[in-house]
Amino acid sequence: MIHQIAEELSLNYRQVQATLQLLDEGGTVPFISRYRKERTENLDEVQIAAIRDRATQLRELSKRKESILKSIEEQGKLSEELKAVIEAAATMTELEDLYLPYKPKRRTKATIAREAGLEPLAEKIYAQEDGFLPDNEAEQFLNPDKNILTIADALQGARDIIAEWINEDAEVRATLRTLFMDESIVKAKVITGKEEEGIKYKDYFEWEEPIKAIPSHRMLALRRGEKEMILSLDIAPDEGTALYQVENLVVTESNSAAEQVRLAARDAYKRLLKPSLETETRMNSKLAADEEAIRVFAGNLKELLLGSPLGQKKILAVDPGFRTGCKLAALDAQGKLLAHTTIYPHPPQNQSIQAAAAVLDFYTKYPFEAIAVGNGTAGKETIRFMKGVSFPKDIPVMMVNESGASIYSASEVAREEFPDLDLTVRGTVSIGRRLLDPLAELVKIDPKSIGVGQYQHDVDQSTLKKSLDDTVISCVNAVGVDLNTASAPLLSYVAGLGPALAKNIVKHREQNGPFRDRAALKAVSRLGEKAFEQAAGFLRISDGTHPLDASAVHPERYALVERMAEDLGVSIKDLMHSEELRKRINIQNYVSDEVGVPTLRDIMEELAKPGRDPRKSFDFVQFSDNINDISDLRQGMVLPGVVTNITNFGAFVDIGVHQDGLVHVSHLADRFVKDPMDVVRVNQKVQVTVMEVDAARKRIALSMKANPFDQSPKPNREKPEPRKKETAKPKADLDALRRKFGR
Repeated sequence: MIHQIAEELSLNYRQVQATLQLLDEGGTVPFISRYRKERTENLDEVQIAAIRDRATQLRELSKRKESILKSIEEQGKLSEELKAVIEAAATMTELEDLYLPYKPKRRTKATIAREAGLEPLAEKIYAQEDGFLPDNEAEQFLNPDKNILTIADALQGARDIIAEWINEDAEVRATLRTLFMDESIVKAKVITGKEEEGIKYKDYFEWEEPIKAIPSHRMLALRRGEKEMILSLDIAPDEGTALYQVENLVVTESNSAAEQVRLAARDAYKRLLKPSLETETRMNSKLAADEEAIRVFAGNLKELLLGSPLGQKKILAVDPGFRTGCKLAALDAQGKLLAHTTIYPHPPQNQSIQAAAAVLDFYTKYPFEAIAVGNGTAGKETIRFMKGVSFPKDIPVMMVNESGASIYSASEVAREEFPDLDLTVRGTVSIGRRLLDPLAELVKIDPKSIGVGQYQHDVDQSTLKKSLDDTVISCVNAVGVDLNTASAPLLSYVAGLGPALAKNIVKHREQNGPFRDRAALKAVSRLGEKAFEQAAGFLRISDGTHPLDASAVHPERYALVERMAEDLGVSIKDLMHSEELRKRINIQNYVSDEVGVPTLRDIMEELAKPGRDPRKSFDFVQFSDNINDISDLRQGMVLPGVVTNITNFGAFVDIGVHQDGLVHVSHLADRFVKDPMDVVRVNQKVQVTVMEVDAARKRIALSMKANPFDQSPKPNREKPEPRKKETAKPKADLDALRRKFGR
């Protein structure tokens, strides 16, 4: 298994072996990547996760092999040759093909034919020997008691058995599987009478596309249309080509017996092979589409979670609204709720004077340093109102993406935190905290509710959850967590912890006060040595008893840093504060069997910037003040915006009109763009041109091109592919041509 993984992932044997050993010992991906670089020879999180996932697949394959071998052995049909072939199977598909003839079956046409005693006739026909006459032989198998009344009945029963053999032939299935995956055409049609109901799928009412060319988002859209019973889908290659390939494998002679086999082959394809392989092709294409959609979702989520934090500032959070008013929540610099109220500055109440007075009163009591306004209904109007309030000093007013805030407000986490507060107040607090620290707040929400996915409800949910969990874990551990302020949901994503230990840490903190050093973690209920080893380096303690507790230096390396300080005759604090002292350290003097140059470099970086935050410094988008609604947009307008979601077909951009516009992939840049994520990222500030506005359908087409309306042909700036040298072709290989084009 180690050799196979190493070859597949282009790694060496030692790297895979060490990584699997660390994982089997209970190591987490972030811990191994950060603190075991010498063991893995500097593998990153992506490579370690790939090893983990592939090992899981191969171990499942191994278990399935054991189960299949046991089943066939119990049937008394396991030969040494068959055992060797099964043990050599490289994929689950290949393994299941080998097992198919021995798999317990429901009652089939072939089963009925066998019960009628027709298997010997089927064997003789399948042998296709010259001089064998199927009609003459079939006459001997007539049996009124088994409803075999005529020669045609006997031959039909024999063909049913042969069709099953062909269906279970591993070579036939492998050959057709390749044909289905390479040459199938995806055909979609609207179900009669569903034209009006399924108008959103109008583009696919008559649709054909090669399966190898169809993008993941279109495959998921077609499948959704089929699931909603708007579209009917057919996925198959040309029938003539498929039939030829089957016949080419099983029809070995040209005689009357062979003709019976040919008929059986056609029946096998249409009745058994095509439905089975179409289902398999659908599954494989769905898996590929899922993988791509999940990749996009995970990339978007990472950018969102690693969004720039405002930092420890006192915040006035505002959940805007017209009829129901604007909910206000004053938060301290750590995000603790101080007070809340509701104002009504907009129609129908229009109490703008009273609302301004209430805001100023809040400022007097809880002097906030920034205002966070949700980007929902009345968001732009509320920003304009807040900017009109006469504060004693300049207070920045920022719009915050509130996607998922309502999900959080009704969640168990929110109920535990604010049991006596209304849902709307909880949501308002969440909006403010997102400005302070997006990561700490967004981890409380199911990632699928944040609004950065592509067909996230159509993909495999367990695979999606695993990928998104990996993404959240990676982000949380990359940033690090303040042990004395972090919530239980945030702590639960720290390597080695999980929900139960996270709650125990918070409970211990509440009962015993803040942690003074990392070692105090060991006093937390059920937090053992392994959990401490995995988590400690990612947990930060500001102003603790040990200066390194505020850094990403792992406690297991404190002694090493202490030795560095002693060798210079200074303290660890001196070492952390003086670049000149750090330059005097020759890390080669501290290399050992356990600690190599990669770890020593990490330690030196941490001494220079202890607990550094990898996130970018805070920046916010200032939307156009005079553009508030989709009706205000005009073709050609150039507006500021922020990317809210990325899909394979383009990027959605918030321009401040309560409806995101789409920058199609063809308008993301002045060059060809294959993957939108190569050009833009979630939360990125961009400038866009309005191309088209469809107010009725609430659709806005945008462009990021320099001259989006320029239709003049552009020179091909890419180097053309060299033409392949023509070589003399041999005379037609008839079999190859037939396989490709059919009879």
